[in-house]
Formats: sequence, C-alpha cells, structure tokens
Amino acid sequence: MVKVKVGILGATGAVGQRFVQLLADHPWFEVAALGASDRSAGVRYRERRWVLQPDMPVAVRDMELRLGEPDNFRDCQVIFSATPNDVAARVESEFAAAGYYVFTNAGPHRMDADVPLMITDVNPEHAPLIRVQQRQRGWSGFIVANANCTATHLTSALKPLHDAFGLEKVFVVSMQAVSGAGYPGVSTMDITDNVIPYIGNEEPKLEEEPRKMLGRLNGDGIEHADFIMSAHCNRVHVLDGHMECVSVALRRKATPEEAVEVFRSYRSLPQEMGLPSAPDPCIVVRDEPDRPQTRLDRMAGNGMATVVGRIRRDPILDLKFVALGHNTIRGAAGGSVLNAELLFQQGYIR
Repeated sequence: MVKVKVGILGATGAVGQRFVQLLADHPWFEVAALGASDRSAGVRYRERRWVLQPDMPVAVRDMELRLGEPDNFRDCQVIFSATPNDVAARVESEFAAAGYYVFTNAGPHRMDADVPLMITDVNPEHAPLIRVQQRQRGWSGFIVANANCTATHLTSALKPLHDAFGLEKVFVVSMQAVSGAGYPGVSTMDITDNVIPYIGNEEPKLEEEPRKMLGRLNGDGIEHADFIMSAHCNRVHVLDGHMECVSVALRRKATPEEAVEVFRSYRSLPQEMGLPSAPDPCIVVRDEPDRPQTRLDRMAGNGMATVVGRIRRDPILDLKFVALGHNTIRGAAGGSVLNAELLFQQGYIR
C-alpha cells in the first residue's frame, strides 16, 4: 500500500510532537513535512526540544522544519494542525482552499456551521457536512475539527446515555492535567500544592461543543442537541489525563445497572471498521469503587479510550459517574488521526 503523505503544522509544540509520535509508524500515513513558525523554520527537527517519552522517532530527526504556508507542503495531501488558535484561524483556511485535507486540533473552526466537529465513535454521520463546506466555500480541500480535549471524553461518555435514554441536563466538574496547557504549561509556583479553578475560555467550550457533536445533521447544517449543560473547569497537579465528575438528568429514567450495560455494549463505526487507532472497546467501565484513577487508567486503549466508573444514582438529577481520558492522545492528536483514518476509508481523502 502506498501511504498518504501528511504534514504537521505546529510540529514543535506538545500536541505537534504527539502527532509526530502517533504517525511515526502509521500503516496508512507517512510524515513527509513538519511545519513551524518563522523562529524555527529552516532548522532540523532534532534541534528542537522533545518533551515526550520515548525519544524522538528516528525518521523525523533530520527533517528540516518548514514555514507553515501551503506552498511549502506540496508533497503532502493531509495536514494535521496543532497551531495556536491565533494562527489556525487564518492558516487552516488557506490550506483547505489550496486543496489540502486539514484535520485540526485548534479551536477557531470548531463551531463553524459547515465544519464537522468529530469524534469518530460519537458522530461519524456528520462527515457529509464536508461536502456542504466545499460547496459553500468553493474549496477542493476541507477542514475537519476534533473537539476540545475535555469535551472529547465527556461527549464520548454522554453518547451512549443520550442514545439510550435522552439527555435533559448535564452538570460536569473537570480536573484537568497540566499538559492541557501546552509546553511549558503552568508554572511550578502556580500549580504545586494547588488547584486552579479557572482555565481561560474552557467552560464555554465544554458547554457548547458536546451539543454540536450530539446533534443531528439536518440538510446543510447541524441541529444541536437539546439539553442544558453547566461546567466547572479546574487545573490540577497531574501531568496527563483529564478527569470529570458528571451528573445527568435523563429524559427516560434509568438505573445505574442499565447505564453500565449501555456503556459496556457501546460500539461505533471505527470499531466495526477496525480502524488502526480505534480503541475496542471505546468505553472502558471500571467496577471498583475507587476507579478510574488518572495514573492507572489514562492509557486505556493506548490512550484512545474513555474510562467511566462510580456509576450511581444522583439525588438531585438522575445518575452520576466519573469519566477519564488522556488529553493529548485521544483528546488531541489521536482524535485527529482517527478522524483522518475514518475519512480515508470513506473516500473523502483521495
């Protein structure tokens, strides 16, 4: 099989490096180009600090970093974007207009009416919105976004409940790892012996994005799901893994045992297709009273699964549970890679 050539924008950052790591030995995709800002363009990738374990993949060490402009990536078809939001808003549209297939982890295009905001296990049926986007914007390429890292695992956990019982209200409190702030992240003086009860612009994302992803494709747009959300977002002294305490009100009442069953039995298109990065199961249920735990469970499904536990009755709403997932793997780079795998198999990438 001839592999699809891909480029990575923002390759020197924490999420960019995670893209490099996940794509280094991918069976369908081959990293052909690495993009960076003008401060790094022109230097070898090995000259930039690598912050992940294990070491930087050998195949990319001597690649010369390129300025993130469409003309510099002509040997690529697919672009994975880990660029800062202020850059992504402009650059990703330029790449899509130039015919590239852009899979972005950045935020500016997530809530655009014609951009699929996709978690492959949740809403693969939103993919046809790509054709609407191409028609309306006159592009031969496209942009597909993956969700905010916290919204990814929350929405993955909500999906089976929404399908089986219907959601009416969702209340969530997040405990988010420092890697979610990028590298070098939160200063030691701020986070050590501390919990920070504010993450800029995080709560609006967590209250908006799940409703789009759990919505219904209706003609040329997405009809957002009709439930109410309230979120509190906190930064905690954990390296990787976002934990969320969730309470839900259901349209059709359910017992904790029924909820456990719908979590355990949930499968979606990526599992049926056997996509290379798809976790199976995509939702892991822990029965122990003290699980999930961040250090023990964040790598479930190679970091691509959502782990749920402590599923019990809620005296104010209906049910409550704890959800956990890896924020820079499934919640960031891995989510984009899995989106690309699905759309490659469905013929959107040619």
